[in-house]
Amino acid sequence: MEILKIVGIALIATFLALLVKEQKPNFAFLLVVFVGCSIFLFLVGQIQEIISMLKKIAESANVNMVYLETILKIIGIAYIAEFAAQVTKDAGQGAIASKIELAGKILILAMAIPILTVIIETVIKMIPS
Repeated sequence: MEILKIVGIALIATFLALLVKEQKPNFAFLLVVFVGCSIFLFLVGQIQEIISMLKKIAESANVNMVYLETILKIIGIAYIAEFAAQVTKDAGQGAIASKIELAGKILILAMAIPILTVIIETVIKMIPS
């Protein structure tokens, strides 16, 4: 199971980071960032499979691909912003982390406006005059 590999690597890295942190805190931080990025890269294949499956489902349901692509971009922004915010929090930069989270939320809202507009227009068309 892949989760066991990920958890094992994360626990080993945590243990090593705690040991190294007293002597070389910069190296411990770099170790944590490297392991975090490695875990993310390990999951890229799974993410690709999920995206291709969603595209197949959308095509079979005759959903406009623009909407699916927008939703996938929104999900991507959320994950990337969360990852970056947690890395900056680990570095002790909570103020920057909160700005990253705010930027992610604003970008998500900006990308969601066209979808919200279509939903509102559809609901308005369904209401009898």
